[in-house]
Amino acid sequence: MNKSDIRILCVDDEPDILEILKYNLSNQGYNVDTAKDGDLAIKKAYQNKPNLIIMDVMMPKMDGIEACERIRGDQKFNDTIIMFLSARGEDFSHLAAYEAGADDYVTKPIKPKILVSKVNVLLKRLKKTLKNEITEIILGDIKIDREKYKVYINENILNLPRKEFELLFLLASKPDKVFKREKIMDQVWGSEVVVGDRTIDVHIRKLREKIGNKYFKTIKGVGYKFEI
Repeated sequence: MNKSDIRILCVDDEPDILEILKYNLSNQGYNVDTAKDGDLAIKKAYQNKPNLIIMDVMMPKMDGIEACERIRGDQKFNDTIIMFLSARGEDFSHLAAYEAGADDYVTKPIKPKILVSKVNVLLKRLKKTLKNEITEIILGDIKIDREKYKVYINENILNLPRKEFELLFLLASKPDKVFKREKIMDQVWGSEVVVGDRTIDVHIRKLREKIGNKYFKTIKGVGYKFEI
């Protein structure tokens, strides 16, 4: 995939920020579009299906967290990478973003060269998406379909957010194997992306709520495993 084929949507209510983002990313050869609020971001996402969305948190009409949740709620955006670029550096803002389905969270200000570098790293994932040789896992009453991003439990169908699905798929790919936290971070979030220490725990808690506590075992001080 050439850079000119990659669509990036930048969302911020500050025109100067949008101009800087568009200028630097366009100079890299990317196809860049902009939106000034979360509501418009969703409309443009449906129009152009971006490969990457760079979004602020605090915006008029609809904030970035709600916009992210709505985008993640549609399966057609399963492969879309979402990065928050915000002046808010509090832990709860980071957690809210990751819980909404974000792939990365960057605090303003950031130098354009560093931003471009992070974008390039995130977009490398596009080449790795769906390259996993296993596309379907069946364990007892649970079937996990990677191609459709769906989880089937008996006759019930679950549509999980992207990161929850990838975490489940990783753990279930090798039942009873203990995955170290470092391995989970690398496989699900990428070794180049720094997320909070609680990110894995938050996603495990959500999976337990949706699928059942009995399947997920915590190995204290090490990581997690999926049990049948």
